[in-house]
Amino acid sequence: MIKDFTFGRIAIIGDLLLDCYISGSVGRISPEAPVPVLLRATQTAVPGGAANVAMNAAALGARVSLVGLVGEDASAATLRDALNATPGIDAAGLVADPSWTTITKTRVISGRQQIVRIDDERPDTPADATRKALIAAAAQAIATSDVVICSDYAKGVLTDDVLAAILDHAKAHAVPVIVDPKRRDLAAYRGAFLLTPNRSELGQSTGLPLRSDAEIEAAARAAFAQFGGHVLVRRSEEGMSLYRAGEPMVHAHAHRSEVYDVSGAGDTVVATVASVLSAGHDLETAMIIANTAASIVVSKLGTATVTRAELGAALDAGMTADERTPGACLPLESAREQVTEWRQHGARIVFTNGCFDLLHPGHIALLRAAAREGDKLIVGLNSDASVRRLKGPTRPLQDEAARATVIGALRYVDMVVHFGEDTPLETIEALRPDVLVKGADYREDEVVGADVVKSHGGSVVLVDLVAGRSTSALVRKARPETPA
Repeated sequence: MIKDFTFGRIAIIGDLLLDCYISGSVGRISPEAPVPVLLRATQTAVPGGAANVAMNAAALGARVSLVGLVGEDASAATLRDALNATPGIDAAGLVADPSWTTITKTRVISGRQQIVRIDDERPDTPADATRKALIAAAAQAIATSDVVICSDYAKGVLTDDVLAAILDHAKAHAVPVIVDPKRRDLAAYRGAFLLTPNRSELGQSTGLPLRSDAEIEAAARAAFAQFGGHVLVRRSEEGMSLYRAGEPMVHAHAHRSEVYDVSGAGDTVVATVASVLSAGHDLETAMIIANTAASIVVSKLGTATVTRAELGAALDAGMTADERTPGACLPLESAREQVTEWRQHGARIVFTNGCFDLLHPGHIALLRAAAREGDKLIVGLNSDASVRRLKGPTRPLQDEAARATVIGALRYVDMVVHFGEDTPLETIEALRPDVLVKGADYREDEVVGADVVKSHGGSVVLVDLVAGRSTSALVRKARPETPA
């Protein structure tokens, strides 16, 4: 699960903001003008924009190299202090320009209601020397990173030359670039691996309607034609949709949550996607996990982050609520669908197999050890016909339905799958487990399916058996006159 992910290093480059919040209570209207009078209680400031992306990635456990532009003012000092106090963030790439104003957004809030927002910024193109400094800092960050994020808030940092240099450096180092875009012309992002526009941004860049799944897919295809990469569309209360050229579009429905504030939700999504990719997982898994992260962050007021513990708990809860009955015996196609869902939630899949005719302590020891190797344990169970071919006409003692019921009832087991062949090879090929477990009476080169599992990065684990425990021995003891 996500608690076991090993995240890499992410270079985050873009527009830095400082989000300030003045909170209090409103009890009356001003006699001077028809406006509410706020009795101030607290005043806080947190990193925003690309800096909020960095805070979210660091909260998940990724290491971050942050590159952006600040002025030489009080807001810059506050922003630096917050970043430097956050484990996992390297803020050495912040470029200071005395002619630049650190962008600050101040929100005045009563209860959970925002009354007014005050923006402090001077939109301008950074000077040549400043842009060169940004390019140099970006190149240094990219050289040691696994994923690059361009957080484009259209505030001046990601100019044409800076953006082009980022994409060139990333290509040279074979590092994927994810862009949270603001430009209407997506051709500027050509070379990026993924764009994460919201519905409005996708509509503005393509000029297409976005009412249905089919229209979303058509617009994503048009976006792909502009820049040549994948498109993850953020659809607010409808979830997300992932477009990859040549593949069916994949949708993730939004989780039900009480929405307090959507500000910064896009930052959480792009940070989560990049973090999951940096841990070696695929884009569809990243989308599923980011969709859950978004549902958490919108339930918080103001610019916020999602911790690894929060996300892990939500993923565990969502998987438990959605999955079939634990230990259920499923046909292979249904089992494959369930495994796909588990894997998208970050689960590590373990597989073991056997006849399990009369359950004994040796079986329990094997299943207990197998369950420790991952998050979800699947037991492949020989069908009755398969057992007869392997053990003889007097076996099995219990039919396949009874054996599946007993095995599935064990707390170690999450799923049971029958196979009718003499070996579980076809089942292993279909389910692609991360770990294949067998008893230590086998050598690894004798384990059926070991080469399949290892070919996609999985592992084979051989566990010690309990001496003197076997179904055949139990049969001989119970019926000594009957060949086992």
